Order: sequence, then structure tokens, then C-alpha cells
Amino acid sequence: MARRTWTDKSIAALKPHAKRYAVADPRLPGHYVRVTPNGVKSFYAVTRDPRGKQKWRCIGSTTLYTVEQSRERARDIIKAVRAGEDSSGPQTFEAVAEQWIKRHVEARGLRSHKHIKAYLNLHILPAWGGREFESIRRSDVAALLDEIEDQSGPTAADYTLHIVSGITNWYAARHEDYASPIVRGMRRSNQAERARKRILSDDEIRAVWKQAAANGVFGGFIRLLLLTGQRRDKVRKLRWDDLTADGSWVIKTEAREKGNAGELVLPQVALGIISAQPRLAGNPYVFPGRRSSPMIGISRRKEGFCAKLPPMPNWTLHDLRRTARSLMSRASVSREIAERVLGHVMGGVEGVYDRHKYREEKAHALRALAGLIEKIVNPPADNVVSLAR
Repeated sequence: MARRTWTDKSIAALKPHAKRYAVADPRLPGHYVRVTPNGVKSFYAVTRDPRGKQKWRCIGSTTLYTVEQSRERARDIIKAVRAGEDSSGPQTFEAVAEQWIKRHVEARGLRSHKHIKAYLNLHILPAWGGREFESIRRSDVAALLDEIEDQSGPTAADYTLHIVSGITNWYAARHEDYASPIVRGMRRSNQAERARKRILSDDEIRAVWKQAAANGVFGGFIRLLLLTGQRRDKVRKLRWDDLTADGSWVIKTEAREKGNAGELVLPQVALGIISAQPRLAGNPYVFPGRRSSPMIGISRRKEGFCAKLPPMPNWTLHDLRRTARSLMSRASVSREIAERVLGHVMGGVEGVYDRHKYREEKAHALRALAGLIEKIVNPPADNVVSLAR
């Protein structure tokens, strides 16, 4: 800050940057205000204890303390820390959330860490970042969920509740006098009712397939989703070196991934779609994006794709995975093989002891799926009579 002194007005005028930063008080060494990328501002006292270890002590949100009040508190904290006394004071929600991210989310390598951080920065920290953690009550949680539900829907509110619950339970496991404000009944939607059941009808499959055939890279992406039943991100990140000379797709297991389909011998129609994709120099992906990244902008691309389709009920890309699974049942593929094609983890004793790879069985299942899709997309003429075998 270029000013020679702090005022409450100048502190309020501090703007967030791409990264968190701290500004030193020109009148009191060791007194700082920290500003996060989402605009949360908190006062801190910084000094070293008798062993020379630097200590950052959060005083509180700039909305709760004036500059003079914070300076007074900072002086007390600095004196106590230098004397070797415990003067940690109350922790802010942001400080606890940072510890939880470091010790729980990142330490365990949770695949959802980017999503969690995004929700924290978008929904939670702007409301609670500078508040004392233990001051947040059940009514505060309910009010925040109400606001998120009104703005972003019940699913977003429930995911926010999931994150807050994780943080408060983690904190409670470390502080015997703290009780989490989260109780049963705070969810904003019924998970069973939210579970999607949508699969595409034969007419819809024909319409989607026909449009996909004329839609370049994204059309190939759509058709491969239906032909393999794999998750969207698996197909999006398919690399040329994941494909073997004999037409197999070796699906790599990611960190903390519960299971995947392993090796899939792809049917000829799928291999034809893959071979038709452009190979960009320096880009390793079958469905390429810019430079060396996979295709992005999936939601925008799908919106444009659906605008060209005949009128039909809303469908998602994950509905293609559900449709593929249902078509395999129609094609007389056994449940055990169809589930392995989708990469679902087999439970119980079977999942523990059966280590067979089911390579040929999954290959047969994908050929059966491709054959049924071909019959749906190009149905036989009405005057053609199928002969019984």
C-alpha cells in the first residue's frame, strides 16, 4: 500500500489479486492485513517466538475490527508470543479451511480437490472467510444454504453442505470442546429423487447419431461415448498412445480412482471414428483442444449440438453412458460383463478374488453394443423378413 498510514476506508478499498497477498501496517511492525483472491480481508499479527519461529496469528475480519482495535489486539499478541505465551486466539473459517485442504484434501490426493476449492472460493469464503470459526452456528449454515439454493439450485447447496460438514467434522476431531453445527435434515434435495433415470429412445439415438456424424470432432466424441459407455472425461482425455496396434484402448487408472474398464478391444466402428480424427502436431489427444490439451468447452459444444437436433427432452452426456449400459442388456450381455465394461467396481467376494481381466468378454460386449446401435441407426426395411436360425 502506497499510503503512509492506514485508515478503515483505505483498508476497505484494497482490491483482491490473482494470489493472496499481505500489506504491512506502516505504524506497527508485525501488524498486517491479508487479502485473498475472493476479496476476504483479515488482520494478522506476525512475530517470532523465543525459539525464533515465525508465528502468524489471525486477529479477525476487517469487517469486525477497526484499524485501531486491530492494532491494540496485535500489540497484545506480539508481546505474548515473544514471551513464549500461547496467544493463538480464535481461528478464522478461512484459516481452518486452509488447514483442512492441506491435511485432508491434498494429503489424501482427493480427485475432487479443484472442485472443492472452487466451491470454497465461490460460495463459502466470501460469506465466512474472516469470521471466527467457532462463531458459525446452525442458523448461519441454514442462511448460507438458502442463499445458494436460491441462486444456484439445491444441488449446489447440498455440495456446499458436504464441504462445510467435512471441515467442521475435521475440526471437531481436533478440538474436544467444539460441536459441529451440521445436523441431519439440512440437505436441500433427496438424493434418490435426484438420481437420473433418463436413457435415449431409439428415435433419439438415431437423431443424435445422425447429427454427430456431421459434427466433426465433437460428433466423434458423442458417438464414442455411446459406443463404449465410458465416462465423459475418460473419452475426452483419450490419447493416441493409449491405443494399441490390435485396436485396444488401455484406460489408465488415475490417482484414487476406484476402478475403470481396464483394456477394451474396440469394435471396428469405434476404431473408424477414432482414425477419422485429426492428428495435430504436438497434441497427444484424439479429441484435441488448443496446443497440447484435450478438447474443452464441452457444455458450450453440447448446447450448439442440441440446437441442431429435433425437439426432444433434455439429455446429458452421462445419459449416453446409461443408455449404453441399457443397450448392452438389450443385446443379451450379462450384467457382470456389462458392469465391467463400464468400469464399475465389483463388490463382495467376487471383487476380491476374481482377478480375471475379461478382455475377450468385454470385446464381445462392445461388438454386441455396436451391432445393436447399427440396427437402431439403420433399421431394416419393413419388407425384409428376418429368417430364424
